[in-house]
Amino acid sequence: MARVLFINGGSEGHINPTLGVVQELIRRGEEVVYFIMDQFRDRVEPTGAEVITLDGGKFVEAFLAGGRSPWGRVGGLLRTADIVIPSVLEQTKGERFDYIIHDSMFGCGRLLAQIFDVPAINSCTSFAIQQNSFDRMQDHLSLHFPVDVNERAQQEFQQLVRSVQAKYNVQVGSAYEVFCNPAPLTIVYTSKHFQPDGESFDETYKFVGPSVVPRSDDHFDFSHVDTDRLIYISFGTVFNQALDFYKLCFAAFAETEYTVILSVGRQTRIAELGDIPANFIVRSYVPQLEVLQRAKLFITHGGMNSTSEGLYYDVPLIVLPQSADQPMIARRVAEIGAGLHLSQEGLTAGDLREAAERVLKDASIRKVCAEIGDSFRTAGGYRRAVEEIFTYKRSLGLNN
Repeated sequence: MARVLFINGGSEGHINPTLGVVQELIRRGEEVVYFIMDQFRDRVEPTGAEVITLDGGKFVEAFLAGGRSPWGRVGGLLRTADIVIPSVLEQTKGERFDYIIHDSMFGCGRLLAQIFDVPAINSCTSFAIQQNSFDRMQDHLSLHFPVDVNERAQQEFQQLVRSVQAKYNVQVGSAYEVFCNPAPLTIVYTSKHFQPDGESFDETYKFVGPSVVPRSDDHFDFSHVDTDRLIYISFGTVFNQALDFYKLCFAAFAETEYTVILSVGRQTRIAELGDIPANFIVRSYVPQLEVLQRAKLFITHGGMNSTSEGLYYDVPLIVLPQSADQPMIARRVAEIGAGLHLSQEGLTAGDLREAAERVLKDASIRKVCAEIGDSFRTAGGYRRAVEEIFTYKRSLGLNN
């Protein structure tokens, strides 16, 4: 049995794919301590891991202090070091760990691996990014900001590097290392088939597919639902305050042959939607995996989890990205032919209905979705992830 420190500063999109991995590690005898923002304790504790937390508000405040420029975002991750590192060290004082698993976009992951002097594994919940791609992305995004803003953010980043190195006796490395946390083993929760330029990644990247773990307490009553022409609409758990868009969906699909299940999230009051068309089922929450197994079309914000779950069940997509990595995911869905990428700006009810009918009638889109779904299901998921972790452990001489 080994002791594992799992480090994750992200939102549910970064947490959910890891839950099956943690459960499987514990089932196979590992002892897992999971470090997460305090508001996500309830998501992780049912896995059986020991949960330690940080102040999520302070973490986000430190990250955002870097500004919105590309270099500011990287600097923001380094700014979280003074929130994260002391908290971890204080809560694990006197404890020993055999290895660390850290989120790919959690800037202190590599630093804590150095401080604890243990091997590191990278947990990548979106598309994997190699250094040349990261550098191109930085250059491209920098064009959207004034030169003086970029220069000031780069200078601040270098100052932060010197400060963090001196304070914690670590080597920080490049902006790519801070932002993407490369490690000798990277677990990527998608397939090579869906990953852009998937064949360009070496054997240190293990594409294990989505970590799909159905929740045992989830159930949706389909006894009175016509699933032959079922459309499912959800903007996930974060970007779901979209009252105007939900009303647009009413206008697009009311009095049509489609049955529509609309999940509006717990931050939207259903009463604010007004009259709900007879062919709509509107809920604050639905068991997404159960619904996707019956849906014929998924209209989504394009979060990696939602996109992966839709494709896992061969469901064609219409993606309306909101922020973060969603535009990149939406472009990939369209590029590979698994659905359409739409912009909300200027979108009409007629546009949305026309797009839905186009996707539903296109056999080539269904074929691509089936191919991607097959690549996801055969990649192995959380069980394959744990096999790869154990193989890596053996290569280091760590006993299973």
